[in-house]
Amino acid sequence: MSIAFVMELTLVPLFLPTIQAEFGLTIRELTWFFNSYGIAVAVGVLLGGWLGDQLEAKMVFAVGVLCFALGSAFVALAESYQHVISARALQGFGGGMFSPLVPVLLTRASPDKPGKILILWGSVAGYAAALAPLLYSRVLVGFGWGFAFGIFAVVSLAALAVVQSARIPTETRARPAARKNQVKALRTPDLWLMFGYIFCTYGAISFYLFCIPIRLAQSDVSVVSIGFALSIMWLTFSTASALLRNAVDEPHIRSILTIAPVFIAVGFGLAYYADTFVLWAVSSMLVGAGLACSNAPSTMLVLKFAPKGTSALSASLDISFARVGGVVTILTLAQSMPLLAVTGVSILSALALLFAYRATKKLHQIDNQEREMISN
Repeated sequence: MSIAFVMELTLVPLFLPTIQAEFGLTIRELTWFFNSYGIAVAVGVLLGGWLGDQLEAKMVFAVGVLCFALGSAFVALAESYQHVISARALQGFGGGMFSPLVPVLLTRASPDKPGKILILWGSVAGYAAALAPLLYSRVLVGFGWGFAFGIFAVVSLAALAVVQSARIPTETRARPAARKNQVKALRTPDLWLMFGYIFCTYGAISFYLFCIPIRLAQSDVSVVSIGFALSIMWLTFSTASALLRNAVDEPHIRSILTIAPVFIAVGFGLAYYADTFVLWAVSSMLVGAGLACSNAPSTMLVLKFAPKGTSALSASLDISFARVGGVVTILTLAQSMPLLAVTGVSILSALALLFAYRATKKLHQIDNQEREMISN
């Protein structure tokens, strides 16, 4: 199911120039095609995480997948901009509902080796994200962008059938009084600093995914080349994530988190002023590396800083802040001049650096103390 969710994320930027031309959309109208999904995900993920704790997670997952599949089918069949926006909202709401429950169900299905199943899940999703734009631009582009949304619907329904047939243990749900205490416990400064970091980094990356295909199309770059540039980004993300999996521990977490915004800012700036495909490719690699350095490490710290009993809710807020960051950044910068867009992303990156530095300050001090004790 995550493959369909990730394919949606990676393929939609490739369709933006075609959709804009087909419906005669302005840049502002195109932002709503992109953002209607993100806003709905931000809402759906909170509801899905909350209902997953109140009800049976498998059932909530099924409802989310059905909404995602129906929304995808409606997008494929839509004949007007208004219908597309409504269908995108339904699709995003469903994706938001099931996405926080995927790692929950996976770890329940493999309780003896939860880390291994999560690494496998992330790797498969990452490589699907890398290959999807290249495959579509070379093989399926002649079928039209609506065909891809039909694929999303079919893949998600097939995944639902697999999950429903699997034997996944249930989990004891928290009592109402305990759930109220969980919400109060979220008042943790370091946790909210990480949410700020996620808002900024994912805002910048989402803006990159939105505007770069449009700028390439305006420069008469072919769909195949645009797909190749996006594939480079996601392939870099997958490769860098695999390389970092053994380095993401507390002695290195601060360095990894702080280098991510630098990669993103430099990659974005390079893309906006690049005049050759080689520079576009380098830009994609930098942004992909920035996503790898911010993705798993930030989620790991969110779960580390989350008070006991709030992991599911904190994970849902993680996704919501990422999506809201993308929506706000795109709405703010989509119609701005290149210099203002680059400045905006640079400001977001600087804020992310500050949030990462402050959030990891205590961890850094503890690490230094432990190293001093070992050396003595």
